Amino acid sequence: MDNRSISDLIYVCAFCLGGLAFAIGPVVIALLLAARKTRQTVNKTGQFIECGMDPIGDAWIRYSAVYYLYALVFVAFAVDVLYLVPVAVIYNRVFPVRDLVELLIFVGILSLVIVYAWKKGVFEWKLKKESPGPAPTAQAAPTTSPR
Repeated sequence: MDNRSISDLIYVCAFCLGGLAFAIGPVVIALLLAARKTRQTVNKTGQFIECGMDPIGDAWIRYSAVYYLYALVFVAFAVDVLYLVPVAVIYNRVFPVRDLVELLIFVGILSLVIVYAWKKGVFEWKLKKESPGPAPTAQAAPTTSPR
């Protein structure tokens, strides 16, 4: 092997070690800085207490479908931005008119998705209001008594 190949191999190994350090480093730092014991565990089952307050309720709660719709819309647009970046980088270099038309079509389809979601009511927060049941009436129902 010549000197250039060896130096390239050293760079590759250094980048791999750096990536490994960035991946494992936060886990090791969190383990070193984490508290060994929790606070206020007297008469409790060793539960973790966040912010010094007792936990209220169960951790397994049902979320509304609106949260998932927001997440899907966010992921869709985040991925679409990834497709816009390469177009923006080479825009006006090879085929400026074709690139502009493709970009306008792509953004137009994205805007149609927003309009569709808006018309479907995805972006509206609808809170569930619990109905307390039928209101009690002041009049008693007539009863028939056998004579």
